[in-house]
Amino acid sequence: MGEQLAEDVLTGQGNVLMYKGKILNERDIEVLQAFLVSNIPVQNRKGYQEEMKKGEERETGPRFFKKNELTSFEQEYKKAVKSLKKLFASSLGGKPIPVHDFRPYVQTLIDQIGHYNILTFIPPDWTIEDYLFHNSILTGLTSYQLAKWYGISSKELMQVALAGVFHDIGNCKVDQGILQKPGPLEPEEIKEVRKHTVAGYEMLRYVSSLNEGAKLAALQHHEREDGHGYPLGLKGKQIHIYAKIVAIADMYHAMTSQRYHKAACSKYMALESLHNESLGKLHPALVQTFIRKITQFHTGTKVRLNDGRLGEIVFTDQIHPTRPWVNIRGTIINLSIERRIHIEEVLQT
Repeated sequence: MGEQLAEDVLTGQGNVLMYKGKILNERDIEVLQAFLVSNIPVQNRKGYQEEMKKGEERETGPRFFKKNELTSFEQEYKKAVKSLKKLFASSLGGKPIPVHDFRPYVQTLIDQIGHYNILTFIPPDWTIEDYLFHNSILTGLTSYQLAKWYGISSKELMQVALAGVFHDIGNCKVDQGILQKPGPLEPEEIKEVRKHTVAGYEMLRYVSSLNEGAKLAALQHHEREDGHGYPLGLKGKQIHIYAKIVAIADMYHAMTSQRYHKAACSKYMALESLHNESLGKLHPALVQTFIRKITQFHTGTKVRLNDGRLGEIVFTDQIHPTRPWVNIRGTIINLSIERRIHIEEVLQT
């Protein structure tokens, strides 16, 4: 670091990326690598020009697959949703919840987790009526990914996934008329909905195939770091790590899904909301890990902005990961500066 550019550095479209004389820091090198600048003209200490070779490539983010490669995963996903729907319905009769019988569905999806891209996956056969079941499967898969990224023991990852799948099972005991009500809920209705946490824990309490963390996730996934969550108003270390993981996954999918009382928001705006919630509400290190991992893209990932324009991500700034640099027909837009513009949709490739 500290080298000085010997001449202007241009993008592939001929725009000036960095000007001659700039002193390079680590972030500048990342930008140059993102724009595939392999030979960087710099001045040596004697004032002579030399070329600095591009260093090792950064870790890439989520893999992208062509549509036909996702077919198997989508089919297994559909089977899991269908099975979970039956399981939730049977739980209303007071029968023991057969988590052990559902586990193979989760394992099959985990075996193909490389085909699950959190930002681009579109659940097949999704309907607003089946929101609970889709959200449960998606929260399970995303919780698994986040736990793995965060370094949770591999022996616990299945339990984290199951914690995500069953975190909202208590909603089976809530008045469905309230859950399916369009528009804002009344205070008494909110109190009724919040009962799903305790109800879910009671339903899972004696399930031998779940560990205590998975059961507590049902009870605690609406608790918050500052103690302003529910049902118990727990703080920080009082909240189980599984519940903290599931809370992030659940919030992300809730925000990005159409619901009866709220429209879906863009996935990048959901990430910004999660970042804001990490300032006191959600576990900050978990949120940072989540955002950093799912925004690490290959150069050229296609996106649609909120003004309708299509472009390609050319650089993800680690300081502002939800606001990357986007190339639109040769013009580079830094979304961390252009605050009125944001990514509305990540397009599948």
